[in-house]
Parts: sequence; C-alpha cells; structure tokens
Amino acid sequence: MAVREELIDLKFRIYDGKDICHDTYEPSTTILTLTERLVAEWPEGKEVTPKLVNDVKLIHGGQFLDNRKTPSESRVVFDGNVITMHVVVQPNGLKNTCLEEQERERKMNSCSCTII
Repeated sequence: MAVREELIDLKFRIYDGKDICHDTYEPSTTILTLTERLVAEWPEGKEVTPKLVNDVKLIHGGQFLDNRKTPSESRVVFDGNVITMHVVVQPNGLKNTCLEEQERERKMNSCSCTII
C-alpha cells in the first residue's frame, strides 16, 4: 500500500495585504505551478497586475523561491498550519526600466581624470 503524502495548506499575500489562492496543494506541486495559478486567478482591479509568470516571485522565510523546485525542496516547513507566502510582482518592462536607471546613475556617479 502506497503512503500518501499530506496536502499542504498555502495562501499567498499580495502587496496590499490581501490573501489569494488559499487552498491545499500536493507536496509535489512546483513553485512554477503555484505562480501560474496566481497569475490566472489574480484579483481584478488591482493597481499592479502580472501578465506573465516571470513577473511573479514567491518569498517564504525571507528567500525567493526557485520556480523549478517544490516547496519542500525550498525548505518550507510544514507544521500543519497554514503557510503564507508573499508575492512580489515586477513586470518585465519595469525590470528593464530599473536596470536603465541604475546604469544612468552609475554613469553620473563615475568620475574621470585627464592628465595633460
């Protein structure tokens, strides 16, 4: 007889403090599958809305979770209580803008000397 793993109880907290997608999940569910569900079930009317799975990152215990791993592989401790993961949304366009701003700032803060 096969031993069935216990389901894990997860909820996801978005930037405004609201919890979404509260449900039980199989322990073998990957972080990528969880983020796909979050994007599909994202509440309408929010100021920031992910368009792609890559726009979403999950955080638990102060660490970003790897999309290729399961929660247990990411060292999420299951103690029978509901586990809250935090959701960070950063659209790809915003990422590029931030990188451009950082590059501009770096150039402005650099100095050069000319010896004659």
